Amino acid sequence: MRQPRLLSRLFPRNHCRGLQQHAVSNDLKSPPPKAKQWDPWKSPFTWVVAFIPIFTFGLGTWQVRRLSWKNDVVRQAEQELEKEPIVLPDHIDLASLSPYRQIVTQGSWLHVYSLFLGPRKYGSTNGYHLLTPLARKSPTSPQASTILVNRGFVSDVTALAVEMDASRFSQRLGEDGIIEIRGMISPPFVPSLFTPENNPEKGEWIWTDIPALVERSGGQDENVQGVLVDVTFEGGPGDASALIGGGKPVGRHPSVVFRNQHASYALTW
Repeated sequence: MRQPRLLSRLFPRNHCRGLQQHAVSNDLKSPPPKAKQWDPWKSPFTWVVAFIPIFTFGLGTWQVRRLSWKNDVVRQAEQELEKEPIVLPDHIDLASLSPYRQIVTQGSWLHVYSLFLGPRKYGSTNGYHLLTPLARKSPTSPQASTILVNRGFVSDVTALAVEMDASRFSQRLGEDGIIEIRGMISPPFVPSLFTPENNPEKGEWIWTDIPALVERSGGQDENVQGVLVDVTFEGGPGDASALIGGGKPVGRHPSVVFRNQHASYALTW
């Protein structure tokens, strides 16, 4: 192939061939491009994997501390439960009362303010807890306060019968006149994010909201204090079944009940 005259004058054939050979030789001499090396310390995955054992160790340590705290709480509650019952004074110093402290007091039921907490279960039986204020004032103690009393479990059959015939409440579920009760200071209930809300307007009470229950029970007009007592029951299963079948409340067993899973959580983490 002949070159044009102008190109042949500017770039002689031998000169063009030399340029081509020089370019080819340079291509053969230049090293291939290096592959990019992976640096593990610059990868987010490495930092996530490295953080996991630190995170789980921290959780395990926190659960061990929680376990120690929970064991102390259980031990203190058991010590309170082992003490001899005290007689509640006319006006109760709330700061001096610890949960699970056993008490004895007298008064008369204010049936008109009774309500059902629940639903609850006693074994395989569905039902509710019966809460009734106890008016403790008397001729000898005219300034004694009214307290809230969780009288225990009643079946849903009994609760339904009472709601249909509230005028016979005292005949079905309690004594009239002055009575003596034995129980213990109820531990406070702390609702979680999953605890349903009470609906006082509809008479639906799921958990013991003490300030709301005080107002529901008469408040200042009835001299109600925010003290909740759980009536205790030390009978056997047969005694409990007889009471439930007869439409009477069954109190709680005088024991410390705490949900304590911190040891298993610590082992898991």
